Amino acid sequence: MTRFRWRVTTTGPVGPVAPVELFFDVVFVFTLTQLTRVLEADLAWAGAGRVLLLFSVLWWMYGGYAWLTNHVPPRRVSQKLLLFAGMAGFMAAAVGIPHVFDGTGIVFGAGYLVVICVHLLLFTQSDALAGVLRLAPFNLASALLILAAGFVHGPAVYAMWVAAFVVMTIAPYLAPGCSWVGRASTFHLSAEHFVERHGLLVIIALGESVVAIGMGVDVEHLTAGTLGAIVLALALPAGLWWTYFTDTGPAEHALAGAEPATRSRLAVMAYIFAHIPLLLGIVAAAAGIHGAIAHPGDPAHLRSAIALAGGVALFLVGIAEVRRCLRIGSPLSRLAAAAAALATIPIGTSVHAGLQLASVVVVVAAMLIIDARLNPARVPTHA
Repeated sequence: MTRFRWRVTTTGPVGPVAPVELFFDVVFVFTLTQLTRVLEADLAWAGAGRVLLLFSVLWWMYGGYAWLTNHVPPRRVSQKLLLFAGMAGFMAAAVGIPHVFDGTGIVFGAGYLVVICVHLLLFTQSDALAGVLRLAPFNLASALLILAAGFVHGPAVYAMWVAAFVVMTIAPYLAPGCSWVGRASTFHLSAEHFVERHGLLVIIALGESVVAIGMGVDVEHLTAGTLGAIVLALALPAGLWWTYFTDTGPAEHALAGAEPATRSRLAVMAYIFAHIPLLLGIVAAAAGIHGAIAHPGDPAHLRSAIALAGGVALFLVGIAEVRRCLRIGSPLSRLAAAAAALATIPIGTSVHAGLQLASVVVVVAAMLIIDARLNPARVPTHA
């Protein structure tokens, strides 16, 4: 009789991203779509702060699952079913996002606690369990604080959320040997799998932004200006896609060529930290694009113009940081384009939103054209 064994350490190469991981990413991107809704509803510093707080705890655990599947590829039925449980947790959290601070905090908190527990349970099958166990108390305490915030009201909600953020992301750095960066060397990394996984996430995030833009069009009052804005709204994510995937090949080579301990630290810097502004940029840019499509012939509200230009700038700053960390090219062209994107804000507020959208597209296109002439071998890969 074959005995059931829970602890089955994975051997052999990780291989390409599994379909169940791609499905997982689709569910996670729904949380980003929900964050765009939150930002659209409150395009102000308070709304941006709420989005940043929500994104921080969500992205922390997405990164945890990306590392998880590098150690425990979902090949067995039990592993896939547990990943589906993690997806259910993210889905519940996403559903609770729009009113998480004033009504659906318990839904978000319960889903997030499931995400944490499934992550820890699956990591017990890896050879990196010792490193995870050092981080687990901080993750669990943070999840419980978020869940508890759903039972209180007023300023206490935000206080508990901030405490949860501090416990999860900052407190480990104050405890010797517990920080994610400090423990990175205890984790092994498949460069091909890790780069592909994050590339697919970016594709889905950009694709979801396009879907949301199309779904938000008022088809009963279509004008030539609106149709032009829709075309530009597609061109902008396409340009961001091209920008991202120009660097994925060199990034994979840089990670694969590094020593194992160094590779893990580089992956943390380039794919955990540098992807924070990159993904937040997609969220903000999508909110700004929605505003431009709604009234392309009218001057944009300042907040909408900032969201559009600032979102693209954040995305490009994230790309520049990836380049700097992995030393795969000069970050200056991306930083210059980010500054040029921000310079389009007065165009939106003083002329009209459609012209600002066109200007941002021109900035990204010009950056890519100049980059292609200077580096003719660089073409989008892994897409």
